[in-house]
Amino acid sequence: MAEGSGLERPGLDGAAGEEFLGQALRLLLDEAVRNGTDRARKVCEWREPRELRALLDLELRPHGEPPQRLLQRCRDVARYSVKTGHPRFFNQLFSGLDHHALAGRLLTEALNTSQYTYEIAPVFVLMEEVVLAKLRELVGWGSGDGIFCPGGSLSNMYAMNVARFQRFPEGRQRGSRALPRLALFASQESHYSIEKGAAFLGIGTDNVFFVRADERGKMIPEELEKEIERAKSEGAVPFFVSATCGTTVLGAFDPLQSVADVCQRHGLWLHVDAAWGGSALLSRTHRHLLAGIERADSVAWNPHKMLAVGLQCSALLLRDTSGLLQRCHGAGASYLFQRDKFYDVAYDTGDKTLQCGRRVDCLKLWLLWKAVGTEGLERRVDRAFACTRYLVEEVKRRDGFQLVLEPEFINLCFWFVPPSLRGREGCDDFWERLGKVAPAIKERMMREGSMMVSYQPHGARVNFFRQIATSPAVTRADLDFFLDEIERLGHDL
Repeated sequence: MAEGSGLERPGLDGAAGEEFLGQALRLLLDEAVRNGTDRARKVCEWREPRELRALLDLELRPHGEPPQRLLQRCRDVARYSVKTGHPRFFNQLFSGLDHHALAGRLLTEALNTSQYTYEIAPVFVLMEEVVLAKLRELVGWGSGDGIFCPGGSLSNMYAMNVARFQRFPEGRQRGSRALPRLALFASQESHYSIEKGAAFLGIGTDNVFFVRADERGKMIPEELEKEIERAKSEGAVPFFVSATCGTTVLGAFDPLQSVADVCQRHGLWLHVDAAWGGSALLSRTHRHLLAGIERADSVAWNPHKMLAVGLQCSALLLRDTSGLLQRCHGAGASYLFQRDKFYDVAYDTGDKTLQCGRRVDCLKLWLLWKAVGTEGLERRVDRAFACTRYLVEEVKRRDGFQLVLEPEFINLCFWFVPPSLRGREGCDDFWERLGKVAPAIKERMMREGSMMVSYQPHGARVNFFRQIATSPAVTRADLDFFLDEIERLGHDL
């Protein structure tokens, strides 16, 4: 090989890289961890898109930049990002920062492997197996299967695909032309991924039969029965029911025992989307909300939501022990899944998934679990319920706050009625005007950066706030601040 080709030495400077990385990690600890969780600092530094583009200088150029400028770039990224670990971030179903889980996330990135074969991910193949088995045990299964997926939406779609394959295995090779018109069923309060999944899998959104829910957002089993009969009368073949444990807005839990009875009578696959509510299984006090989940064929559960594990950590669990995941998705690529390897190839689990490369999502949960134990996770769940119960009593006590409904989970849904609208509930424009309050308060809090909370309309209900407190760092003072801040930002509307 000709000299001067540049191959005589490494193509990067390891010593300089380690120096930069050390500084970047210190910056991460200061800016993202310490400052990002400091109550004295803002949850967000709001900037309009044009201004933010200019501040960040996102343009990619032919030549690189020196280390100090790159570190400033990192500071800017941290400064202008939303601090989801902040104790006053109540906006999503996930929040908080757990230091043990973060260590797992950093180690995952540093090791940079894929979860498909034992030969390149021996630790994580075994670790995933143990973590999934523990989650299945909490569901109530002594055996089964499962994988970590890139989000709860994909877990739901995997369940739909496996259920279809279980019923019509010929469809894998021959396609939808070999299948009758299929029908699946979900509550009108179900996650939108059910409808998206029907479109993505070629089932068709017209073949999603939405089942009426009661005033609390729970699927009505008698209505499920009616929808199944309606689908049959239209010539469709029912195959899949998705029940929800912890709906996105109201936090409702479908009556699983009754839904399972319906599925059993009609021979349908029962999937439980417990992406949000699944972590209640860790609490001896609250696991009754999921009574009957052991009767499901599959379960989606996102520990990254209620347990502060960090995005993403989404498990699909199956009761099946026949290898459905492998038979449904396996392609047997000979360059990855050679059958003549020197070890037991049953540990090459990657062919069970639609993905080739698959991120390691088990380490952060495993390390957190090792750190605090099942008892610590239970305390975390119970603490979240306690936060919501405290807020409910405060909302009932304070003028201008009105519950949308009494929560059974940790979704606190309420209106704030400013002084100008109090006593005007009978006026024709009351609800129209009330619907403008939450967006106005949200804009003010975002511009000030004091906190974040979500709002939305729901059916005939005008915009209301949905507050979620899952961060273990949240204290009573933060909850009091939350209500005080709503009042302060909305008093003159």
